[in-house]
Amino acid sequence: MKTLEVKDKLKQLEKITFVLPNGGLVPPHFHITEAGLITKNFVDCGGTIRKEEVANFQLWNANDFDHRLEPQKLIDIIEIAEKAMNIAELEVEVEYQSETIGKYGLEFDGTNFLLTPTQTDCLAKDKCGIPAEQEDAEEVETEASCCSPSTGCC
Repeated sequence: MKTLEVKDKLKQLEKITFVLPNGGLVPPHFHITEAGLITKNFVDCGGTIRKEEVANFQLWNANDFDHRLEPQKLIDIIEIAEKAMNIAELEVEVEYQSETIGKYGLEFDGTNFLLTPTQTDCLAKDKCGIPAEQEDAEEVETEASCCSPSTGCC
């Protein structure tokens, strides 16, 4: 979900609810402690230089049980970040504290914002020799790793 879409959804709401991947809720007294731009410059395991940019919202809750972030206030925060960092057309990544800071995608179900799991992935499968479709996990465990020192990957 892009930043502009988040603002559009917020305009439809009277209250903001974030649902965790396990179905639990972010406590209603959460704060948005950051709204900004994250730029990641990196080299993948195949040697390709890459750059990724996402809009980032960091959710935090404290012992401020009377606090409730209203939809318009979050729109205002997003608009400040849009003007300062040009994030309107970027995908939104949400950070939220679990055992460590978790990074989530964001979707909307018509009523709630859903924090969706994110996954790591190899971006150079063609250079590592990783098959397009993963084999059955039992078969993979019994086979030698395709990512050996001679492939130049990993």
